[in-house]
Amino acid sequence: MASARPAPFADGPGGPPGGGPPRGGRTLGSRQLAAMLPDLAGARPAYRHLARAIAALILDGRIALHVRLPAERELAAALGTSRATVTAVYDLLRASGHATSRQGAGTWTALPEGRTPSGVTRALGLPDTAIDLARAAPGLPERAIADALARVAPRLAEHVHTPGYHPYGLPELRAAVADRFTRRGLATVPDQILVTSGAQHALSLVLGLLSAPGDRIAVENPSYPNALEAMRRARLRTVPVPVPDTGWDEGTVESTLRQAMPQLAYLIPDFHNPTGCLMPDGERARTLRAAQRSGTWLIIDEALAELALDVAAPAPFAAHAPPGGTGQVITVGSMSKTHWGGLRIGWLRAPSRLVTELAAQRVATDMGGSVLDQLLALDLLAGADDLLPDRLAALRGQRAALTVALAAHLPRWTWQLPPGGLSLWVDLGEPIASALAERVLDYGVRIEGGAHFATDPGVFEQRLRIPYTAPPEALREAVQRMAAALADGLPPTAAERRPHWVA
Repeated sequence: MASARPAPFADGPGGPPGGGPPRGGRTLGSRQLAAMLPDLAGARPAYRHLARAIAALILDGRIALHVRLPAERELAAALGTSRATVTAVYDLLRASGHATSRQGAGTWTALPEGRTPSGVTRALGLPDTAIDLARAAPGLPERAIADALARVAPRLAEHVHTPGYHPYGLPELRAAVADRFTRRGLATVPDQILVTSGAQHALSLVLGLLSAPGDRIAVENPSYPNALEAMRRARLRTVPVPVPDTGWDEGTVESTLRQAMPQLAYLIPDFHNPTGCLMPDGERARTLRAAQRSGTWLIIDEALAELALDVAAPAPFAAHAPPGGTGQVITVGSMSKTHWGGLRIGWLRAPSRLVTELAAQRVATDMGGSVLDQLLALDLLAGADDLLPDRLAALRGQRAALTVALAAHLPRWTWQLPPGGLSLWVDLGEPIASALAERVLDYGVRIEGGAHFATDPGVFEQRLRIPYTAPPEALREAVQRMAAALADGLPPTAAERRPHWVA
């Protein structure tokens, strides 16, 4: 059997035993599961080999939780093995806690006791020498902000005699953002732009307008933690789309939209956070066509789109749609990753009618953004073509420093080098990420385990997202501290930790 691509899930009746959320009663087909499993040649005993492989797929997020596994007879036929072998596989999965069954309900994926993540790392109590690797966000050169402030002071004086409320955003900033979309390959007018207080604000506005509690939203697994939290607070039902190290498998998003028919889909196609993968053009076009057929609104997060390190910067996602086919695409962006998160300037591009409805919703919360911040953003965007090359060169150097340090001090860890973005998605080779994240706090390093990026609790425990936004010397020191923490030994389980925000 070839090791193949993660399978789409087909809707089926019922739900997981034990009263867990059915999430649409998804069933994993026998042929799809067989294609995901390794070759059995020489594996003895075969049932243990298969059980370990399926458990690993569950922990790595390639198979979602609360998914019904194929019937024993069907999987045996797909694998070319006996039903007794598959029965033994399912028995082992149940014994290890990776599956649960009930008479007449089938066998469903689960997590063992004690694998629920213990939360996220402490925000308080770190020493002054702490290195923060929890936030993948760069700073802005002091000179850049000082010069921009001097230039915008006269412009600000022109605004102080006005009320200062701009629910849609400053007209000149809307025009500048629209022009940037047009120059990247997607014709855009200012009426299609809403300026927001960051990309997270844009996402929250969209979720509030276009969804209701209980609606389905397709989302990559892993994904951006703050976006996942916004979905949880909106009480949406997430439909995971696996994103392995090699990126989106062909047709996976398309088949998810076709089978789950979600109201919304949230995707990060450009240097995906946290994996760093770049979605191929063909997959973008297929996704757009599938969204049109299913009536799904696509929320495309392009906050990292301009941070291309080894490839050309991609065109906007919606540019891959046929003429007239971008009506249900909402593109979200911000200056937090390209410039500085402290500006709190983001935007969304959407049909003009929807922008009007979103602006009306926005008035109920903040009336409009800061005029000063928007003037600063306008000035910095005007100079982005000069600032961005230096930023990309610095990121390449920091990425190189991080990978060299990891290879020297933690040679068993592996990763795929991302063509852009701000972080590595590192495979630790064993499920210790939460315990390590807790332990290295004592060594002055703040970092997040992979479970924090998962749509379901407990998976990606063998992963760390390591940003390369810090200076090279800080990255080298952080790696040495992590290596020292591992050498000194980890606690059996991670302690309960207090939540914080991750960028």
